[in-house]
Amino acid sequence: MGMTRPQERSEGRGQPSGVWKREALRGPGAQQKSEQAGRSPEPHAWLVRLSVLPSGDWLGVGGEGGGIERRPMSCSAGKAELATCGWVIERGQFLIHHPTGLEAEKDGVPVFKFSRWRAKGQALPEVVAKYQALGAELNVLPFCSQFIPMEIINAPRHGSIIYHPSLLPRHRGASAINWTLIHGDKKGGFSIFWADDGLDTGDLLLQKECEVLPDDTVSTLYNRFLFPEGIKGMVQAVRLIAEGKAPRLPQPEEGATYEGIQKKETAKIDWDQPAEAIHNWIRGNDKVPGAWTEACEPLQLLVKNIQLEDGKMILASNFFKGAASSALELTEAELVTAEAVRSAWQRILPNVLEVEDSTDFFKSGAASVDVVRLVEEVKELCDGLELENEDVYMATTFGDFIQLLVRKLRGDDEEGECSIDYVEMAVNKRTLHMPHQLFIGGAFVDADGAKTYETINPTDGSVICRVSLAQVTDVDKAVAAAKDAFENGRWGKISARDRGRLLYRLADLMEQHQEELATIEALDAGAVYTLALKTHVGMSIQTFRYFAGWCDKIQGSTIPINQARPNRNLTLTRKEPVGVCGIIIPWNYPLMMLSWKTAACLAAGNTVVIKPAQVTPLTALKFAELTLKAGIPKGVVNVLPGSGSLIGQRLSDHPDVRKIGFTGSTEVGKHIMKSCAISNVKKVSLELGGKSPLIIFADCDLNKAVQMGMSSVFFNKGENCIAAGRLFVEDSIHDEFVRRVVQEVRKMKVGNPLDRDTDHGPQNHHAHLMKLMEYCQCGVKEGATLVCGGNQIPRPGFFFEPTVFTDVEDHMFIAKEESFGPVMIISRFADGDVDAVLSRANATEFGLASGVFTRDINKALYVSDKLQAGTVFVNTYNKTDVAAPFGGFKQSGFGKDLGEAALNEYLRVKTVTFEY
Repeated sequence: MGMTRPQERSEGRGQPSGVWKREALRGPGAQQKSEQAGRSPEPHAWLVRLSVLPSGDWLGVGGEGGGIERRPMSCSAGKAELATCGWVIERGQFLIHHPTGLEAEKDGVPVFKFSRWRAKGQALPEVVAKYQALGAELNVLPFCSQFIPMEIINAPRHGSIIYHPSLLPRHRGASAINWTLIHGDKKGGFSIFWADDGLDTGDLLLQKECEVLPDDTVSTLYNRFLFPEGIKGMVQAVRLIAEGKAPRLPQPEEGATYEGIQKKETAKIDWDQPAEAIHNWIRGNDKVPGAWTEACEPLQLLVKNIQLEDGKMILASNFFKGAASSALELTEAELVTAEAVRSAWQRILPNVLEVEDSTDFFKSGAASVDVVRLVEEVKELCDGLELENEDVYMATTFGDFIQLLVRKLRGDDEEGECSIDYVEMAVNKRTLHMPHQLFIGGAFVDADGAKTYETINPTDGSVICRVSLAQVTDVDKAVAAAKDAFENGRWGKISARDRGRLLYRLADLMEQHQEELATIEALDAGAVYTLALKTHVGMSIQTFRYFAGWCDKIQGSTIPINQARPNRNLTLTRKEPVGVCGIIIPWNYPLMMLSWKTAACLAAGNTVVIKPAQVTPLTALKFAELTLKAGIPKGVVNVLPGSGSLIGQRLSDHPDVRKIGFTGSTEVGKHIMKSCAISNVKKVSLELGGKSPLIIFADCDLNKAVQMGMSSVFFNKGENCIAAGRLFVEDSIHDEFVRRVVQEVRKMKVGNPLDRDTDHGPQNHHAHLMKLMEYCQCGVKEGATLVCGGNQIPRPGFFFEPTVFTDVEDHMFIAKEESFGPVMIISRFADGDVDAVLSRANATEFGLASGVFTRDINKALYVSDKLQAGTVFVNTYNKTDVAAPFGGFKQSGFGKDLGEAALNEYLRVKTVTFEY
């Protein structure tokens, strides 16, 4: 950024302010001040109190510091302390106390600031008197003297010294660094000279030079040399004066130059110059005031920023994007920061009664000097923040500025805001904003070749929107983004506790958007809204909160081993993330299945590429947007809607993917397992098909058994991995159980999933509806009794009747195969024949879940011990919890979702042995 000063003396009154520049606080880095109509730059003072001589304190006054930063400096004669000369300012009826000034006062450092030093060419007596009361013996001025009366400049016994960022006599004037670069100088540096009347012609005390690199800018030259070495140089100069060794070397006339201040209006690029001159002009004006040109036809330029007619600056890459940006939702801590920044805006914009989100910084009267002040005050508020002047030009309204600031604080500003081309739809008394593009590396982008497909509303068969259809090349891009985020990004560098905070924030955002997410689930998957709100979305939120709590509790152990005598050994284990993970999720619970796997994956520290089911992509894409708002770093989460045979296959084959988590059919799971083995022996966890048995004994609570038996089959329209695929009912209660079930089925309301009184919505997609029709036809052909249902409901959409079959024999197709729909399969078993029914229940290649209803605790324990399934429900069903591990036996897969066990699916254990 430019370090400039006004060219002429001014007697006008400066604008009072409690906000000053960080560079100025630290000494030689005074920033640009632009003269404005009706107001001139004000003088500030930078005090240095040096306890170096027994004769008393030395006090320096003057320059454009106006701030404070206490810095111990090692001097042979004692300790130097930087202090300030500013900060209780009256503006109308407001009294503003700058925090650094208050800190100085606590340390006993004199703190004052004058809005002006003189009037009508004469020094103000009260100001001179206050200054003289300090007993200063030396004034130390950072790059500004022409506004301070000569009575002050010449008052101390040792006079005044000034820092200037060029090798005098070359580049006298306010824009010294700019002109060093514009002229293509091979050498740059700074001078410390004895103050004159403001023309930079005083005798030299010392100079230091550095090489100017071909691609140096104002900022790089300042940050690399002029600021850090300038601080040291000023300390050296004060020491030389204290020791009586400071030289006074007249500046030579040969090579002397004086250039005017670089302002925005003078920084326009002249394209008729040679290429090297254009290069030097651009870098010499970067970033303050900023070289610029007007768009014109003949030129083909690589442009970084574009300034619009209203004065706002934007990234050139965003110029043709008409889409909305993803607005961050602020945490409580961020809201506190936002209000502190609002106060800074209020101080800088005294004519604005109240700073609102729509308040425009420049339209409210701010100028370039105020940009510097704003940047520096915000940097003081937000320790470690990297904020540049151009950021203010790109976010000119307060609301935009806060969004930019929070993105930077979250470390998510590398490429500016993410533009989202939403599909907007008025549904469920709200307007949905649904992303529909691939999500790769923190950005929503079109698929390779701009390929798309239609996603269908199962309630009426209408097209919701077109969604980007990922290609193999998109998988490679997403994996590369995830790999880079894992190996080089912030995600791998933050602490586990900070990672947990990000996941908590994501869960909070999901909760804030739960109605929107549930509406999208109803629209895209046919989920009944009330169930989607409680289960699809509700359990997703619980899952992220649960695993957020695990982030800082993943730990290894120490292991006693045989000692290598006479030496000793220590062995410990470490649990580490595996790297890039591919997650392939089904269509029955689009958001919940994503959450079950992704939450554990991210808690372990991995990055992820998610492939949602092709027929239900929309909640996964909305989830991607929420990860941006939560501040999850770019590349950590990537989402690729597309076909399983293409996208799922490439993820399974990809050599940079280290783990696959899959939920789906057993047939596809076997193929994925094979691909994972052949490609790079990647880890894999599979949650596959099921045919879960539910055994209902005669000694059960029949009312509860009927209620839970209904839920075991018809929950979520039967599109439920752990649905009871076959009910075994003890003979003595069989008929009564069936009668009550049919009675309850006929009470069910089938209808629009968004209606609050709907019990049963449409099946997920048309192909699935057709398979259910075939399934029931097969049952009838094989001799099972169709008690009710079995047909498509004659209305638009993919509605299927809740169905009940009885008299189902073990050899029948419907007794062995999963329907994945609202079809209850009931078989009898003889009274008291526990072992026989267990044998029938276990006579399946699946083992995902099972259940038993009985009042006999001994029978319940015996049956639960003998059932061959990953989950056994006793006197309940569908009771899953985020803390309880979930997964199957046999051909229902292996590996766990949920609970602590799920973390181990996404971790690897390293053993480390020391000898000492």
